[in-house]
Amino acid sequence: MFCDRCGTENKETASFCRKCGHTLEATEVETRVAVRSPANISSSPTTGTPTLLTPAGPDDEAIVFAITPTLLFVKGGYALAAAAALLIVALIAGLTNISVLIAIVIGLLLFLVPAYFHIRQKLVRYTLTDTKLEVASGLVASTTRNVPLRRIQDVTVSATALQRLVGLGDIVIDNASEEGGKVVLKDIDAPRRYSDLLLKQMAKLDR
Repeated sequence: MFCDRCGTENKETASFCRKCGHTLEATEVETRVAVRSPANISSSPTTGTPTLLTPAGPDDEAIVFAITPTLLFVKGGYALAAAAALLIVALIAGLTNISVLIAIVIGLLLFLVPAYFHIRQKLVRYTLTDTKLEVASGLVASTTRNVPLRRIQDVTVSATALQRLVGLGDIVIDNASEEGGKVVLKDIDAPRRYSDLLLKQMAKLDR
């Protein structure tokens, strides 16, 4: 410890300078360690629990929802195909001389119909982002149609009697984009929920 008056070095525990007798005051040094949270971690304002955030670059858009048409009807098709296959195998085995193996193969061929619709449904995807609605379809020759939210003029939920019975519906979107026309999101579970999300996102852009 050095004296403020004469500069003489003293012991750290000394209260007075050994040369001039000046009162020594201990110098307190406070060290602060700044801890920076990682970029993808934030704390909840109420609980302080870390919440993982989705990394996003300047050109990335947040996804509001990403859905596909329901597979409810496809599952029903599989059930009907199974019942029909059992019936065909039983009839062929009991009423004809055709071998049971061939009858089983014929029954299995019935599953090709629901399998076709299953694959076709899985290849369709509707994605809503901050600024646009994307409609993607296809596997080998895939196509993606983008509809800017600012170009959407009307959003309607329609449902047939069968769709209403099982809680499904179509979301019909009128747009004034370059391609124009209507965009239909077919066979959507809880369609009003997703149409409301779309309308809310459109309202945000209009503010």
